[in-house]
Amino acid sequence: MIFDAARLAFGNLFAPEARSVLWKVIGLTLLVLVGLWLALRESFIYFALPFIDQWMPGTPDWAGWLTFVLGLFASLGLALGLALLMAPVTALIAGFFLDDVAEAIERRDYPADPPGRALPLAEAIGATIKFLGIVIIGNLCALFLLLIPGINLIAFFAVNAYLLSREYFEFAAMRHLPPAAAREFRAKHSRTVLAAGVIIAAFLAVPILNLTTPLFAGAMMVHLYKRLAARDPDFARIAAATGSPKPI
Repeated sequence: MIFDAARLAFGNLFAPEARSVLWKVIGLTLLVLVGLWLALRESFIYFALPFIDQWMPGTPDWAGWLTFVLGLFASLGLALGLALLMAPVTALIAGFFLDDVAEAIERRDYPADPPGRALPLAEAIGATIKFLGIVIIGNLCALFLLLIPGINLIAFFAVNAYLLSREYFEFAAMRHLPPAAAREFRAKHSRTVLAAGVIIAAFLAVPILNLTTPLFAGAMMVHLYKRLAARDPDFARIAAATGSPKPI
């Protein structure tokens, strides 16, 4: 079930109806990341270099080498910072297009099922900002754990698998269920959803391809939700309690 959902989601990335969204997300993400890199670099030059000049008045001959070394470390730090920011930036940008992707998948692959509904704009923006904050905090925790040998790679996968699987599955479920019911449905299938999150975290670890992680994750969770809803005997009870129709 999980691998089938992942296979379908990967194919959805390059489907004609999703191709324009794919290029929009990649282009906007690259523009934002370049802008952030330039802003961080200029901030370092503006604040750090005057401090060096003040700390070492007279600028001795070896100060140029020190400035070079500091600049090198700053560049590495900026690269690491951008790597950590990639997940929240792509999530923020793709969040405005996920409903379009989900709608296209449901219309093409599940035409007999009742169509999902896009979240209201205010609710969608609030959910996106909340998710952005969660991803940033989670990856900051993972960054601290990177300093502990033996668990750094595990921390990266564990944090991102949990956060990404939870948020994207609830996104797919809330197209058909109220938020409380979507969370209940996710909690019931938490192991399956988390296992799918491991695949998403692995996808996130692949350079360049990880720019499309939110679109892949959103599509994968739409397929996973549809399969779980169709096979879960309790789904009818959850749907009936919230007034949501059971998918055919």
